[in-house]
Amino acid sequence: MINILLNGCNGKMGQNIAQCARFRNDLAIVAGLDVSPNESAPFPVYTNTSDIKERIDLIVDFSHPNALDSILSYALEKKLPIVIATTGFSEEQKNRIEKAASEIPVLLSANMSLGINLLIQLVRMAVKTLYGSFDIEIIEKHHNQKVDAPSGTALAIADAINAAISPNHMKYVYDRHSSNQKRTRDEIGLHAIRGGTITGEHTVLFAGNDELLEIKHTALSKGLLAEGALKAATFLHKKEPGLYRMQDIFNS
Repeated sequence: MINILLNGCNGKMGQNIAQCARFRNDLAIVAGLDVSPNESAPFPVYTNTSDIKERIDLIVDFSHPNALDSILSYALEKKLPIVIATTGFSEEQKNRIEKAASEIPVLLSANMSLGINLLIQLVRMAVKTLYGSFDIEIIEKHHNQKVDAPSGTALAIADAINAAISPNHMKYVYDRHSSNQKRTRDEIGLHAIRGGTITGEHTVLFAGNDELLEIKHTALSKGLLAEGALKAATFLHKKEPGLYRMQDIFNS
């Protein structure tokens, strides 16, 4: 049994993860961490890591970039593996996460969906064939409560495209409203749509001469992200220190 500390347990994703964990017999959420207590949660909820009394085997972080310092320090102090599903990190914070991975196992992913991570693999394959003759645009849609734009997943897709064509590099162009000029071949367009209760949709469009190729993923509920986070937790448990990605689950 893997005893999990859930950081961001009061949020929508935290509640989804807690719900999914109830039906698992290989892991359990034994404690939660959030900015405010929650007496209705089926486990103790703390506002400070120093108050945690339960034995913790692994941390799942689905919170906010502002909470990174505290939870990462706790993970390093206790030598605990940590699954980080929070998005919107600065470059400095990403560097801090990479440094921590030299001491503890860290799985970092902008999206816990297995389908999204398969989409990223397919995009890598496509861009190796189509780079140079097809324009690439990324369109993402989310609910009207999402704060960051473009989504961390859209940026992860763009980063995967650049990694696939390295040492070449394409620049990111956001929405195009500020520039009145023709598109160039070395651009990846990123477009964010916010409205209603859209769980999440990501489309990668390859536009060539007289043909279009679209690779698309649609999330119908947050449950798939919760299941992915728990799958990541079981994968990371007892791993050696290092920085892991969701793609590593496919290869295990």
